[in-house]
Amino acid sequence: MTNPKSFARRRFMIGLIATAMGSSVWAETIDRSLLGEAKHKLVYQLNKADEEYIDHILFSAGEMLRKYGDDIRIVITLIGPGLHLVGKKPERPITKLAQQRAESLAMYGVEFHACGNTMKSLGWTDADLLDYATVVEVGAADLMELQEQGYAYISW
Repeated sequence: MTNPKSFARRRFMIGLIATAMGSSVWAETIDRSLLGEAKHKLVYQLNKADEEYIDHILFSAGEMLRKYGDDIRIVITLIGPGLHLVGKKPERPITKLAQQRAESLAMYGVEFHACGNTMKSLGWTDADLLDYATVVEVGAADLMELQEQGYAYISW
């Protein structure tokens, strides 16, 4: 297991760098070369705007971070109604608490991949997303490609 103090220090430093560079470059700041390659890789599919469902996924991601520290890379791929979690003005019932928890996870290196197809269907652009979200062309392809790279796939 990675030293928790070392983990916290590195994440804190990355946060400082991101703040200094501005929030628009947050995704580029989380550079795996700064953290080293993680032994464990995990991708969650989040495709519902249901409060309990979202809470379970965010809680699970947080627990995986606590268990593995620097030794895990986590991606949450947001598809369909799940995309609203990272919307600046969600059009589905997303709680402020869920968005705060997601932002906190992002500060610890969890990546949030927003499905570009879903964005098109909603008429959304990058400007409609919270700063920590990264757009991928097709959410389903993102899930497949991450699994091909050795990510374990979790669906609720």
